[in-house]
Amino acid sequence: MIPPRREFLKSSAAVATAMLTSLPSLHATILDDQPIRIGFIGCGGMGTNHLKILSQRRDVQLTWVCDVDAERLAAAAKIVENGSGKPPQATGDLREILADATVDAVFIATPDHWHTPAAILALDAGKHVYVEKPCCHNIREGRLLAQAVERNGKRLQVGTQSRSTQFVKDGIAHIRNGEIGEVLISKAWNSQRRGSIGKTESGTPPKPLDFDTWLGPAPVVPWRPNLLPGVWRWWYDFGCGDIGNDGVHDIDVALWGLGVDTHPSRVTCFGQKNYFDDDQQFPDTQYAICEYPFADKSGRCKQMIFEQRIWSPYVQEGYENGAAFYGTEGVLILGHSLGWKLYGPRGKLLAEQTGAGDLGAHHQNFFDAIRDPAVTMNASIDAGRLSATVVHLANIAARTRQILEFNPTTETITNSEASNAMVRRQYRDGHWAVPQNV
Repeated sequence: MIPPRREFLKSSAAVATAMLTSLPSLHATILDDQPIRIGFIGCGGMGTNHLKILSQRRDVQLTWVCDVDAERLAAAAKIVENGSGKPPQATGDLREILADATVDAVFIATPDHWHTPAAILALDAGKHVYVEKPCCHNIREGRLLAQAVERNGKRLQVGTQSRSTQFVKDGIAHIRNGEIGEVLISKAWNSQRRGSIGKTESGTPPKPLDFDTWLGPAPVVPWRPNLLPGVWRWWYDFGCGDIGNDGVHDIDVALWGLGVDTHPSRVTCFGQKNYFDDDQQFPDTQYAICEYPFADKSGRCKQMIFEQRIWSPYVQEGYENGAAFYGTEGVLILGHSLGWKLYGPRGKLLAEQTGAGDLGAHHQNFFDAIRDPAVTMNASIDAGRLSATVVHLANIAARTRQILEFNPTTETITNSEASNAMVRRQYRDGHWAVPQNV
């Protein structure tokens, strides 16, 4: 029997972690004829997309749903019941899921500020984790999350589903096969028309929302109408801007095709609000450049460039969002969730492919990896940290107006104490979800 909520909030995290880590059965292989039992945390827009797909599967069982908004929680439970024929347990506190020893894996589709704290708690409780992008709210959290994966031996998939989308994989294969020569520069862009979030004052949270739990380990701020839902991503304490929302998908692909497996050593970014006159704190216009001086054995310097205009109704290179790979013998232009075109010398079109994003394939890779340790995770924590770190460095450079010298090994900014302080973030004092060693 679950204790009263007040008592549960005080004690369940420590109890759950101690109990779960002591049960060797949690680390056993799940047989092919056994469903993977899932707890789902965060049932908003992207969370709903996941739930609609997962509830149709018969090789998994959605045993829990969790959300801090009671109305959204009820809607999520209904989606699962309609899809699977069986209602899940529902809670507003993720620790109830972590304390359930029968749960094999969790999906985390919360706002960004909860991604790493929830994922670390889940890993330490013996669960496999699927966490939405960006996998961390700041650079330091990314390293802590990687350490949690390593010490627990569990599988973690980052929600950059392009890594499992067939047409994207085929495009990267053309690059790997040398069909455009040596790729020295890649570029990612996010060019689309967003709306204004307006200007508001603080107020009283609506009754269905447990705003204190929503804040979690982040600093306490007053509720305001343009903070929830969805618009949290435009605020420093909770999101990473649109570069961390849509842009990170394209940055991830750009780094994948560029062939780098380390962080950049130098980053700068011009970023400001050129269009919107509202409360959002992140730039609506950004241009970032990342240098990778020792990206491969050749010793050549490689660059990754990111452009963002979230006020623009026009496409770039034929695609609203995408990535381009500039090689010594040609170029490949890839549109997010649309397809790609490969051009040779003098702009001759040599190959092309259309397609669509495949979220289900990303789920399948995660489940395959849970069942079989030999299966490679398509979007591992290592890949997720590379793209997330670019997001954070670009945002730091835009705020400080500096060229940042970054040590990829220590993950510190070496030429500015003020900028290096932003590698971490402020947390709420004493909150149970604050990661250790932040």
